[in-house]
Amino acid sequence: MFRPLLPSLLLLAACEGGGSEAASVGRPFVAAAIASFDEPWAMTFLPDGRMLVTEKGGRLLIVSQDGKSKAAIGGVPEVAYGGQGGLGDVVLHPDFANNQLIYLSYAEPGAGGRRGAAIARGKLDLAGARIEGLQVIWRQEPKVTGGGHFGHRIAFSPDGYMFISSGERQKFSPAQEMTQNLGKIVRLTDAGGIPSDNPYYDQGPIKAQIWSSGHRNPLGIAFDGQGRLWEHEMGPRGGDEFNLIVKGRNYGWPAVSNGEHYDGRAIPDHETRPEFEAPKQWWSPVISPAGLMIYSGEMFPEWKGSALLGGLSGEVLVRVAIDGANAREAERFDMGARIREVEQGPDGAVWLLEDGPGGRLLKLIRR
Repeated sequence: MFRPLLPSLLLLAACEGGGSEAASVGRPFVAAAIASFDEPWAMTFLPDGRMLVTEKGGRLLIVSQDGKSKAAIGGVPEVAYGGQGGLGDVVLHPDFANNQLIYLSYAEPGAGGRRGAAIARGKLDLAGARIEGLQVIWRQEPKVTGGGHFGHRIAFSPDGYMFISSGERQKFSPAQEMTQNLGKIVRLTDAGGIPSDNPYYDQGPIKAQIWSSGHRNPLGIAFDGQGRLWEHEMGPRGGDEFNLIVKGRNYGWPAVSNGEHYDGRAIPDHETRPEFEAPKQWWSPVISPAGLMIYSGEMFPEWKGSALLGGLSGEVLVRVAIDGANAREAERFDMGARIREVEQGPDGAVWLLEDGPGGRLLKLIRR
């Protein structure tokens, strides 16, 4: 249901979506509702301070920080909308200021009702409000039926390589099959090529893409200040994971999980299979993590170096403290709505996108 947008920069005293002033006591932030969208999914900031926001139905918007200006960008690809599929991530090339390249992830239609995630890049013409020369540079292979677990988050490493989270499309076994790129973290060049130092570089065109395997539904990837890659993924019934991603490692799904199947069947825990990489933090009951960033700003100095992630079913913002190769949940904040995306703004504020129709763009600033 659409919820009316509160006036821009109206501070929300408690849980977004309704709550008492007492619920906000102890928070280091206050929140402002900036704009609302139709099923927003991802966002990123442009060098001029404006932001790009995707809506799952297939719209890409350029939005001012005060929310008063929203304009659609042309040249967006056709998306296979439905279930968890549609338009997904939006990320700038590391050298965007010079080349104006952006990357979009989305569910791409295929034959016989099959679908798969795809990554396309093109040049953003801000004056013309459109993407020029959009070209697909990566696809999930194979396309399969069903509407879930696309993953398709994008992150660039400090040395300029592109990492993509690829869900196992609710098919379980592909996460362990190295002839498919479902259920994997993939590492490519910025143009979609395969780096020669990938762990399986000389073992076929699909396997050569793979950086890590055994993933379920990875909806957040981000690099910390030391260049380490962190990822979170949804577990089944229980067992959401926060992982440190290591080259060539297998994270175990569906052979192991700290949750159980939805029908109640048991799954062996990670500790029973030490050959698989175990999560650094996990959640049961689940929070359904979505969106991830490593905070580096000055507005919340106590959060510096921590991971911030949203919770869909949990309706929370979670801070995970990172200490070297270890991580632990440090704080969680009830937001009263499903949180789809978390980003850091130019001034160190934290920006959130709520999930679903009427999902709001929220700006968290220092209390």
